[in-house]
Amino acid sequence: MALWRGSAYAGFLALAVGCVFLLEPELPGSALRSLWSSLCLGPAPAPPGPVSPEGRLAAAWDALIVRPVRRWRRVAVGVNACVDVVLSGVKLLQALGLSPGNGKDHSILHSRNDLEEAFIHFMGKGAAAERFFSDKETFHDIAQVASEFPGAQVLLCGPVGPKLHELLDDNVFVPPESLQEVDEFHLILEYQAGEEWGQLKAPHANRFIFSHDLSNGAMNMLEVFVSSLEEFQPDLVVLSGLHMMEGQSKELQRKRLLEVVTSISDIPTGIPVHLELASMTNRELMSSIVHQVFPAVTSLGLNEQELLFLTQSASGPHSSLSSWNGVPDVGMVSDILFWILKEHGRSKSRASDLTRIHFHTLVYHILATVDGHWANQLAAVAAGARVAGTQACATETIDTSRVSLRAPQEFMTSHSEAGSRIVLNPNKPVVEWHREGISFHFTPVLVCKDPIRTVGLGDAISAEGLFYSEVHPHY
Repeated sequence: MALWRGSAYAGFLALAVGCVFLLEPELPGSALRSLWSSLCLGPAPAPPGPVSPEGRLAAAWDALIVRPVRRWRRVAVGVNACVDVVLSGVKLLQALGLSPGNGKDHSILHSRNDLEEAFIHFMGKGAAAERFFSDKETFHDIAQVASEFPGAQVLLCGPVGPKLHELLDDNVFVPPESLQEVDEFHLILEYQAGEEWGQLKAPHANRFIFSHDLSNGAMNMLEVFVSSLEEFQPDLVVLSGLHMMEGQSKELQRKRLLEVVTSISDIPTGIPVHLELASMTNRELMSSIVHQVFPAVTSLGLNEQELLFLTQSASGPHSSLSSWNGVPDVGMVSDILFWILKEHGRSKSRASDLTRIHFHTLVYHILATVDGHWANQLAAVAAGARVAGTQACATETIDTSRVSLRAPQEFMTSHSEAGSRIVLNPNKPVVEWHREGISFHFTPVLVCKDPIRTVGLGDAISAEGLFYSEVHPHY
């Protein structure tokens, strides 16, 4: 999984205010205006600045995003590693001889027909999803077609085969025990906003992932990963891959989940553990993760599909909702995040380590934290939202001509209690509210109009949010 960026971050400052500021940066504004008038140059022009809401919001983010005082020096990332083959979903299905029909979700894919129906189902919603493909031979046949497809890209997304090892940066340390003879391939079928296939038209750009991945599904490298931490001595541990267990039998799921909790408990005290969730369909497994794994980790990262499935599986707030109606309601999302931290997070009466959740959807993000455990939340949530725009557009900085502000202009902070009504202000893009010892930080996303990338956005968002987060020393 491509969840951590190891290289140093760089900032750029453009100076375009003229020689007076260069010679005397402390010159008062009134003196400058007097000088301008005495030179008979007419009224002093208004200071240059962004006019569009997108420009004002991006400028406000840049002012808010500051590095934390205490930074992560070493980050251990595991245990879901694979080779991603990224290509056009419609073109691959056409190459397989499939035609657009009726969409239907399948919790597990058993055939090409299941793949076609599931892809159509999620493409029609513009929603991300990930599924296990049970038939090994059929999956390998599809993977062979995909790997030879013109325009297919191979990306590093644990068990590390020869191709994945080749893709890793020299600064990434891989324990020898993690090496295996073959790679695990995941096929990522992308589609663009407005892309059509028959009568189908995608409302948003997104991707559908499927694999026949048994090594990651069994989390074979978890114990190797945890045993390597003593030598590596990380400041932060990032885990993912629990969703891959859906391809295992119920008996193996139960057994392995207990071993996962035991392994996490073996991580040295004081090292925060972030768990990145992913698309799931097994409610029993999700409920077990909520009750068994959540108390053992410090931080969570998840999107709107995962959040709704979580509350449905564990009978949380708004669990009767079958699906989001367009943009997820901020008040409902806030209620579910509050419930997770109140019912499964750290408190005086509960032995849980969970104190942080980073929620992301297409048009906004929320960072929810238990008070007293985290700092620099404004910068963290803003940085996560900013990278969503730059990653999707494949730009180094926000290009305001290529993004749009689509977040709700007004919203309630809760529907379970008397929440506050918030009016969005691009000049102050991070909104903060509090509820019974839990702080919420909300910011819009500047959505890329014509995205180049849809793969790994959630990982990039969580990584950036973590990079700018600071955990208190007493954790």
